[in-house]
Formats: sequence, C-alpha cells, structure tokens
Amino acid sequence: MNDLQKGDKKLLNAWAFYDWANSVYTLTIASAVFPIFYEALFSNDDHYINVFGLHLKNTALISFITATAFLVVSFISPLLSGIADYVGNKKSFMKFFCYLGALSCMGLYWFDLENIYLGLGFYFLGLIGYWGSLVFYNSYLPDIAFPEQQDQISAKGYSLGYIGSVVLLIINLTMIMKPTLFGITGTAGEASMKAMRYSFVMVGVWWVLFSQYSYYYLPKGNNNSQHKVTKAIIFNGFKELKKVWLLLEENVRLKAYLKSFFVSIMAVQTVMLVATYFGAQEIQWSSKEESTIGLIICILLIQIVAVLGAILTSRSSNKWGNIPTLIGINCIWIVFCILAYFITLPIHFYIMATIAGLVMGGIQSLSRSTYSKLLPETKDTASFFSFYDVAEKIGIVIGMLVYGLIDQITGSPRLAIVFLAFFFIIAVVLLNKIPKKEH
Repeated sequence: MNDLQKGDKKLLNAWAFYDWANSVYTLTIASAVFPIFYEALFSNDDHYINVFGLHLKNTALISFITATAFLVVSFISPLLSGIADYVGNKKSFMKFFCYLGALSCMGLYWFDLENIYLGLGFYFLGLIGYWGSLVFYNSYLPDIAFPEQQDQISAKGYSLGYIGSVVLLIINLTMIMKPTLFGITGTAGEASMKAMRYSFVMVGVWWVLFSQYSYYYLPKGNNNSQHKVTKAIIFNGFKELKKVWLLLEENVRLKAYLKSFFVSIMAVQTVMLVATYFGAQEIQWSSKEESTIGLIICILLIQIVAVLGAILTSRSSNKWGNIPTLIGINCIWIVFCILAYFITLPIHFYIMATIAGLVMGGIQSLSRSTYSKLLPETKDTASFFSFYDVAEKIGIVIGMLVYGLIDQITGSPRLAIVFLAFFFIIAVVLLNKIPKKEH
C-alpha cells in the first residue's frame, strides 16, 4: 500500500510498530531466555565442547559466533543500503532479513549439543536477520517522516519495542516457571527446557505476524526497479564510508570523539551480550530454577532501570555538558568491571544489574546524540550515521573476540570482564583529549 503521504500519522505509526515486532529478538534470544537455555545444555562440571576441531568453552564459542555474525553484518550493511537506495526496493530487503531472522529463531527449537552445528547456524542467521532488517528499517525514517517528526516517532518505536518485548518475555517466563499451566509435560527440568524451546518459536511467529502491519503501509521505495545494479552501485555504500573517513581528517573534534566512542561502545555492547552467560555460570544460585528466575528478573530490571538511566543522563548532560557526563559514565563502567570480578551471590548480581541498567541506557543514548551534535553542517547525515553504525558493529566484533579469547585461555569470564575495564579507561583518556568547545 503506497498511497500514504510522507508525514502521515498512519504511516509513521506503521513504521514505529516494526519495533514492537522485532524487539522480542533482542530480549528473548540475545539477552534472556536463549543464554539460560544454552547454559542449561551443559553440566555444571563441564562447560567445554569439541566443535570446529577445537576444544572450546561454551561461552567462548558463543562469543566467537556472535563476533563472526557482527563482522558479516558490518560488511554487508553498506553493500545492502547502497543497492536498496538505488533500486528502490527497501521493503523487499527488509522482509527478506526479517523472515530470515524469524525462521532462524524458530529453528533454535532444535538446538542441542548433538546437532550443535545446526543450532549454531540458526543462532548465527538469527543475528544476521535481525541486524540486516534494521539497516532498512532505520533507512526508512527520512523517507516517511519530516525532520521535525523524526525524534518523536523514533522514540515511539523504541517505546513500542520495549513494551512488546517485555510482554512476550513475561508470557515466556510464566511458561518456563509454570509449564503445567500450559500443558507442557515432563519433569520440572524437562518441562522448563521444552517451554524455552517453545519461546524461541513464539519469538519467530510474533516477529513475522506483527511486522505485517508495517509492511502493509510502508512504501516499496523510490520506484527505480528498472535500474540495473552495477558494480559501482554495489560498492556505493563503501564509497560513502570512505568519504566520511576523509572528512574526519578536517574535523578534529569529531574524529577524537569517534575514537573514544569506538573503544567504550566495544566494551558496553560486550557486557550487554555476555551478562546473562556470566550470571548463569559465575553466580552461586541455590538451584537451576532460582538461576532461571533470577537471571530473567535481572534482564527485566536492566530494561526498566535503563529508561531511568537515559532520563538522568539527559539531565546531567544539560547541566554539565555531554563530554563531562560521558567521562563520568565511563568511570562508573570502570568500577563496574572491577567489582564484577568479586561478585558471587545473587544479591550481588541484582545490585550490579541495577548499576548496569542505569549506565547502559545512558551511555547509548548520549553517545548517539553527542555524535549528532558534533557533525559538520551537511545534508548527508545518513552517511555519517552509517559510518557510526559500522564503527559500533566492528567494535562489538573486537570486544566479543577479546572476551571470548580471555574466557577460553583462562577458563574464567571474570578476568575477561575485568579486562574490559581497560577499554573504558582508554575511553576516558580519549574523551579528555577532545579539544574544548561549547557543544
């Protein structure tokens, strides 16, 4: 349906609703249920598996697979956005990655140690599908909303995503904790594992089902379907990134800021991606049931507190400025990573989850807005944000590889978390080096 005009309220709401559809992936698969399920596949005594001809620790394995997926996404994002912008079929690309991600989530139902390669394949493709669809979802914003509408509708999408993902997670949590209410049979442990497998299928169905509303109203693109995709078009996205890289030479403050952003977000995103695995392995839960409940409560706690963190950070930046506030947040992260080495009890983990939530929501929102403020006067903001997104993903690749290697070599994720403190220390040093100017 392509007859809605730019700025139309129905079109804007349809775009924002895709967040409701896809955010269940980040909460259930990336953060909450899948990490708990994955850890439960291994005995408490043996966290190692022979895979790809190597003897790997389970958390190191998932870190390496995650890093590889983000490396693929950081490479294909510029390619895909260049092609989609030219040919004008964003919706087709967005649908492809959406369905790839959703079907891969459903495929996790069959994840077990006997079919480890199949399971890891589904996990890998789920990541590609989710992040690939976001490339096109985000690129729709300037097409469907006027500049004065973009902040508000973007925030609405974030809110819908938060609500939708929490709604499904609570349903999944109820299934896992009280499987008999849903007719799920077996011993307590077997029934919980079945419920987790069902929750993966529910994520895929939810994602496909609710995305249809967005697809019904979103335009196809710029109607250039007769244009042929040439080599020049395919590599246009990389040309845009190179152009931004060269422009950074002229903008000392922006270049200095990007260096600090790169090392800090590398550590932040790694903490976010490994937190549940760390909690499942390193905290002394009294039982598997307490572990499952405790970890999911912590994920929900982080989600809720992150909203408060974003508000407090916004107020702090208004009072003291963006750079001093970012320095303060990075210092809190340094303390967080060092304290993580010593935590053993569930109460410790709850406290750390609260701290993480406060600084997690804050550093992400403030990092993006600070970048936006430091941009030069240009109409080509899309290229600058594409560069920002690729930098973030490459940062995740490095962060996950470092974490995975330390975890594999030492056998302890505690040392890996402590090592991440060095990234935050470097970020503070780099932030202090940014030339002073009103912003």
